[in-house]
Amino acid sequence: MAEKFYGRVGYAESVETAPGVTGENITVRNYYGEVTKNSRRLESAETLNDNINVNNAIEILADAYALEHFYAIRWVEWQGVKWKVNYAEVQRPRISLTLGGIYHEH
Repeated sequence: MAEKFYGRVGYAESVETAPGVTGENITVRNYYGEVTKNSRRLESAETLNDNINVNNAIEILADAYALEHFYAIRWVEWQGVKWKVNYAEVQRPRISLTLGGIYHEH
């Protein structure tokens, strides 16, 4: 049985912050869904601490906004952490999101 999910999803929109300079404006929306895959891997880094990456898959029940803007999904907040979305696949009425490393805001 899959774990239930309710959480925030961040969508990035490119905006011009100054002439010739672009940044991202994040729109946050809440979704219900399920955690369909729950795993992690530890990657060695050239820093003091290793990088933790998850290889989780979360399926959200998509609304019209999600279906129209799935390409702009940047992160999912799960277990109190914002995780980068590495892959998004539309499977109407759901969107399957594969998570990777921790999302670092700019």
